[in-house]
Amino acid sequence: MSAPAKIAVYSVSDLKNTTDDALPNYLSSLQFKQSHKLTDVRLLLGYTAVLISGALFYFDWKQGWDVTKPYTLPAVVAYFILNGAFTWWIWRVERGVVFMGDVGGRKIRISSRTEKHKPIYFLTVDYDSEKGKPQEIQIQASFTRWFTSEGYFVAKPFQQWLASEVPLIGEQDPSNVVEEIGRGNVNEEKGMASGVGDGRSPPTRKRKV
Repeated sequence: MSAPAKIAVYSVSDLKNTTDDALPNYLSSLQFKQSHKLTDVRLLLGYTAVLISGALFYFDWKQGWDVTKPYTLPAVVAYFILNGAFTWWIWRVERGVVFMGDVGGRKIRISSRTEKHKPIYFLTVDYDSEKGKPQEIQIQASFTRWFTSEGYFVAKPFQQWLASEVPLIGEQDPSNVVEEIGRGNVNEEKGMASGVGDGRSPPTRKRKV
């Protein structure tokens, strides 16, 4: 069994990326079925643009400029259109989505973000209530809740935070639902100094109906 990965605790991007990777793994273990539609469209746009540029290069190399000249402009235009669509898709459609799927017919979509120089993990969670009514909550917590000062990710407090703050997740994992989830963090529990700034304010949740 390989040792857990260690990251640089002062790198907010590393903290976010590691946490982003852990989130779908946790939900999949709870029988959430992940949808890859957003990723599939992004890959289709990206690969199509690459194929166009590669095909044009190969055609030009084999046939020469005189033969390929009529096709160059349309290919370049198509390439830039696809790349524009690719960028638009990432920034306007995906918008930081780390998980999209459903469990028991109830949909859930989770987007994450961070702010510069702040070791805080922000999530926007859209999900279906028990009655099928769309809900949205915004939650946040310091990375020190689930990272040790040495830079090791600890899954249990992260899972407890999600299960306690997101009702749909808590329904699937009631054993990880705890009260007063806003108190403490991994480093405090182990008696260690925080490695990524203070970030000690309890996570907040805003609900939109």
